[in-house]
Amino acid sequence: MTKTVEKVLGLLSFALILILGNALLATDMLFFRLLIGVGFGYTLARAYTGFAGSVNRAYRTGSTQLMRAMIFMFFITSLMIMGFLFNSDPTNYSLWISPINFGLLLGAFLFGFGMSLSVCCATGVLTDLTMGFTRALITLIFFGIGVFLGFPIQRTAGWVTNSWITSPTGAKFNGGVFLPDLFKWDGFQGYLGAILLLAIFSSIVIFTSYQYEKKRRKEKTYFGVPSEKEQESRKKLDLSNFKFFSQDTYNHIFVKPWTLTEGAVILSILFVLLFGVTKAGWGASTPHGVLIGKVLMVFGVSGEALAEFTKMPAATFATPFFQNPSLVQNFGIVVGALTYLLSAGKFVESFKSELRVTGKEALLYSLGGILMGFGTRFANGCNVGALYSPIAEFSLSGWIFLAFMVLGAVVSNKIFYKIPSKTDFKVNKD
Repeated sequence: MTKTVEKVLGLLSFALILILGNALLATDMLFFRLLIGVGFGYTLARAYTGFAGSVNRAYRTGSTQLMRAMIFMFFITSLMIMGFLFNSDPTNYSLWISPINFGLLLGAFLFGFGMSLSVCCATGVLTDLTMGFTRALITLIFFGIGVFLGFPIQRTAGWVTNSWITSPTGAKFNGGVFLPDLFKWDGFQGYLGAILLLAIFSSIVIFTSYQYEKKRRKEKTYFGVPSEKEQESRKKLDLSNFKFFSQDTYNHIFVKPWTLTEGAVILSILFVLLFGVTKAGWGASTPHGVLIGKVLMVFGVSGEALAEFTKMPAATFATPFFQNPSLVQNFGIVVGALTYLLSAGKFVESFKSELRVTGKEALLYSLGGILMGFGTRFANGCNVGALYSPIAEFSLSGWIFLAFMVLGAVVSNKIFYKIPSKTDFKVNKD
């Protein structure tokens, strides 16, 4: 397939998403979830970004640009979410206020540990199906198995469901601390104090990131990330010789990568759109386990048997794939990433890049997937469901997840990877 054919298919895919999504999906809400998913996937691919990379890039290359961009995204998203929550009843929304307990600590650690092995997370594994297919497929299968096996633990184990500390608003959800509850005296319903606290947390992480990168540069172990260098050196559009129908214009609109900051801003806007329409945050890991249940049903396992094991409603597994909003949204993430790669003429090259894996690599990806899967059940989410959504929605649990996720990823990297030299350096976008 030539790059020209790829680009034609990419442009056609934009139209097909709109036409087929509108025609085939049963409700407008399902169509909306598809489009939001496409937006997430397209942005993650075009901005060369992924939650797993926030730690992996830092450890393996010394670059903390992605970590800083992620923290910036968390903060500006919380500012916009405040616009919905201020002067309203938080219980009108399905906020991701999660319990603070041993499950959160262990789950975050396991997730970070597995994330570094598989070089992706719950959303990254979806975009990577179009870029590192074999690695992503192995990870996805075992991720789903881990989620599925963890369902009953998530719903019955007290160390996962009960929170050590709970604020008044948190008690109305699943337990945990809703940060505005700590500042009800601030004259702004607690949101001024909560935003200032988020600013402090964000500043600490960003300052630490700068110091770490400075240390790596001094030690001559800073290598940088090829994709970040490409983003920094991207060619600007020559407006003095602008022609709409030209290769330069096409490259500017469809090919040129977005910066990490641009990606963070666009992801924030998409998150807020999702929150405004659905009154809930972004989650991605539960559908991986639901898919495993659907596969078991193909082999004769009944929905009732699945419900009895997982402690979930049988309808969760019986509902057709394209009638499940979360599955449709995750499908959209894959389609969005594919659309960017095709329209940019990069799909074939990216898809072929990781088709072959060694037996050792397959074992590591399998281990990474299953650890992440179990981790999401213990911590009640992944890097979007236990990190991004809780932080954006003022839950203290998100910051605790971040700390233990980073710890798990660092420990995993120390065990399985050495800091590379310039001669053997290789890093994935995640």
